[in-house]
Amino acid sequence: MADLSAFPITSRWPAQNPDIIQLYSLATPNGVKVSIALEELGLPYETHKIDIGTDVQKTPEFLSLNPNGRIPALIDPNGPGGKPIGLFESGAILVYLAEKTGKLLPTDPRARYDALCWLFFQMGGVGPMFGQFGHFFKYAADKVANNPYPEERYRNEARRLLGVLETQLEKTRWLAGEDYSIADIATFPWVRGLDIFYGAKDHLKLAEFPKVAAWVEAAMARPASEKGFNVPPRT
Repeated sequence: MADLSAFPITSRWPAQNPDIIQLYSLATPNGVKVSIALEELGLPYETHKIDIGTDVQKTPEFLSLNPNGRIPALIDPNGPGGKPIGLFESGAILVYLAEKTGKLLPTDPRARYDALCWLFFQMGGVGPMFGQFGHFFKYAADKVANNPYPEERYRNEARRLLGVLETQLEKTRWLAGEDYSIADIATFPWVRGLDIFYGAKDHLKLAEFPKVAAWVEAAMARPASEKGFNVPPRT
């Protein structure tokens, strides 16, 4: 049995089976990236629900694994050299899981870097900008009722990024070519969230991006997506 005692987070969220991956997450657009990847890869894992609404991610135990206090985070008891490893930042976790299994990331160097470009496009663009749009459009709308600038700024940027995705998906089946990859897993939950979480389908005129809509639908139709979107359970 793996010894995870070196990770203080396990004192607050004990591992029932320390021999499998321990995932600390919530079913948000950022959190489900890792659960979807784990389902796609068929890796056994145990989930610990991190209710960010209670600021539990700011506790010393959680910060010991992710100093930035954000979900998701992960411990793999079978890391490099057979030793446990702790990881944070969803992009880093996705790359790690893909490299660990040899799946969801092309092995050809040129194709690999193409996939990584689109992965980091999500990390640096889609995630932050869509998140800011949702904040000002839905969660802080009352605070900026007399100042339309914040919402307009991020709405315009969200639509610009959707346009970038639309242009790419006019040329390829998936973001990085003909094969589904961690770039798709990182990105489509955020696009889906514009409607599901923010209720902005009409406001953003998502119908103007039909290739993006078809891509999201295809990604959601995968069994791993259906499972991963409910990890940990929303109830």
